[in-house]
Amino acid sequence: MRKFSLCLAALFVFAVAAQAEPKAEIFGGYQYTRLEGGLNWNGWNAAVTGNMGKVVGITGDFSQVYNSGVNFTTYTFGPELHAHLPIVKPFVHALVGGARLAGGGGSVNGFATYVGGGLDIGHGVFAVRVPQFDWMYAHFSGGGSSKNVRLSVGLVARF
Repeated sequence: MRKFSLCLAALFVFAVAAQAEPKAEIFGGYQYTRLEGGLNWNGWNAAVTGNMGKVVGITGDFSQVYNSGVNFTTYTFGPELHAHLPIVKPFVHALVGGARLAGGGGSVNGFATYVGGGLDIGHGVFAVRVPQFDWMYAHFSGGGSSKNVRLSVGLVARF
């Protein structure tokens, strides 16, 4: 009877832990970016989010897109608000950081901001992000660009 009670208690603890909010989430996937002037870029997007409660997290977002031998890299950080529902997790974020435009033997560094959000679908350890949509502002020496959008899709792992 004692072994049965221990097994039952272990099963209860496992069931409660499975329902707990994840402490961290890792995203990786494809991104499409349309920059001001009609430039279409393709590349990758990766993010790590540390959840600090039921609705708040801190996200580090890293991405790079390519077009005709030129690449555009961003590294941004900021708060995320989310709701961990049974099957879906909607979220919004505001991220700020740096940007680098490189190609043709030169490069320039600047400032980047993303404001947007998305939807993760899935229960348990893995989910699919379909999609994440962001408005982006980029500023390099001499001027800024505000008519930019980013669309990302991919996989999310929760820990």
